[in-house]
Amino acid sequence: MRQLIRMLLLALVLMTVALISALTAMQLAIHGREVAIPQLIGLTPLEAERTGAASGLQVIIERQFYSPTIPEGKIMTQMPLPGTKVRRGWSVRVAQSLGPLRIPIPDVTGGSERIAELNIRRRSLTIGSVAHINLPDAPVDRVISQNPPPNATGVAAPKINLLISDGPDPLTYVMPNLTGRPLGSATLALQDAGMKVGKVTVQPPPPQPDQQTATPVTASTPSEPSAASMIVTQSPAPGQKVAAGTPINFEVR
Repeated sequence: MRQLIRMLLLALVLMTVALISALTAMQLAIHGREVAIPQLIGLTPLEAERTGAASGLQVIIERQFYSPTIPEGKIMTQMPLPGTKVRRGWSVRVAQSLGPLRIPIPDVTGGSERIAELNIRRRSLTIGSVAHINLPDAPVDRVISQNPPPNATGVAAPKINLLISDGPDPLTYVMPNLTGRPLGSATLALQDAGMKVGKVTVQPPPPQPDQQTATPVTASTPSEPSAASMIVTQSPAPGQKVAAGTPINFEVR
């Protein structure tokens, strides 16, 4: 009996030692795959890639910025920051310096969007965001503002944002209720309001029962619409806002 108890205790001790060893090995394996992010700022892209590869990391150049202090071609920012613990295979995203701005920002206001784009790209700059606005006094497709402004200093990114005029706001009307009116008078009313008639379809007449057999007779083919045709439905619906020149569709009978 005593020998059996000793054997059970020995087995329990051996299982405990094995479990502790397994947990220790697992912890060492997990932490063994962790590395500290190296310092990449100030290196060239090739040096940064080699430094990252030595730690099992990938270096990705995400952006480029002008910098009066960081020489051209050098890494100026990185994320994650140096010293951060990450797993091997992690990607480190960096920004590369374009050096100080040497190219003056051109004045592209007053021209079309296409001319502005050609002028910007010819100076090795890029188009940033392009916004459009309706202005009553500005012609259509004209650059009315830019950022950075012409000859700006302290520019960080090689991008120029543009604001383009789409001309004055189009005239809008509240759609009147034309149902129940003849198509001819409705057409004249729309023309006077700066709108036009779109598609006109004829509503087929309901089938008429035969008086002798009391069997429905198939409806005949709808005739062509005329000025005297009465409007049954309209699209857009009454009360909706429509722009000048919008075609108005009708169903008539």
